[in-house]
Amino acid sequence: MSYEKLNTFGKTRTPFLFISDFKGEKLEVFPLDQLDENDIEFNIEENYILKKHPHKIDKIEIPFSDYQKKFDRVIKKIESGETYILNLTQETKIKTTLNLKEIYSIANAHYKLRFKDKFVCFSPEKFIQIEGTTIHTFPMKGTIDATLSNANMRLLEDKKEMAEHIMIVDLLRNDLSMVSNSVAVKDFRYITRVQAGVKDLLQVSSHITGSLDENWHEHIGDILKALLPAGSISGAPKKSTLKIIDDIESYDRGFFSGVFGVYNGNTLDSGVMIRFIEKKDTGFVYKSGGGITLDSDPYLEYQELLEKIYLP
Repeated sequence: MSYEKLNTFGKTRTPFLFISDFKGEKLEVFPLDQLDENDIEFNIEENYILKKHPHKIDKIEIPFSDYQKKFDRVIKKIESGETYILNLTQETKIKTTLNLKEIYSIANAHYKLRFKDKFVCFSPEKFIQIEGTTIHTFPMKGTIDATLSNANMRLLEDKKEMAEHIMIVDLLRNDLSMVSNSVAVKDFRYITRVQAGVKDLLQVSSHITGSLDENWHEHIGDILKALLPAGSISGAPKKSTLKIIDDIESYDRGFFSGVFGVYNGNTLDSGVMIRFIEKKDTGFVYKSGGGITLDSDPYLEYQELLEKIYLP
């Protein structure tokens, strides 16, 4: 029903915020003039001014052996041909003296969202943007510690990272082809620097575009429904990979790795909800993960998962 509501808002050019869970099954939609009364804050700013702060979070890390059991099960699924790449995630308990409002206010990120007293995310990853009749998507896959020597070259020349990125780009090209024409990769594997706590990460993205009909506003809900879940944070092939994720991860992602975005009556901008802190009855958890392929090293993937736990 909510996807139909998006179509209706598009027809009337009514500005709105939407928030989707990982699977695209639960959709929250709010006209922009109703955000305050619903206790929601967001900010989308590509060239934000970096705000420095002294705050950190303490991680209560799960043992590597626990992670490796899940990793090994994913590898078996890859070897059997049921998936080629799977984004394996988990919850990590964290401790902080800050509340969600305070975390939101100090975090530096392109896409920021606080949803009531339930969760906050501060994501560097774009999902789709629509300007004019062009739809853009920006799959992000591949990470390295920026302080390592020759980090740029090591990241771009890593065969495992290259294979992982190619699979996700191919998946996103296919996804865009379901909703648009003339799909093309405009920029393949460019590096961006992401501030991650006390150090920086380098991450690899690509830029893919397609052409929409003039009346795309009337079909915003249909477009989003076709594209969710986000390919970069699930895997390929998407349908079978989602079943494996349900079986192996053994926890509910909820809104983590879903998508939120804003329609202003003319354009649409949205981000993937990674870098995610959720408030539970037992305290805060941080949800993070990374893509697994046949060439993945379990310990390196485990370290990457932990490196993504930070206050930016």
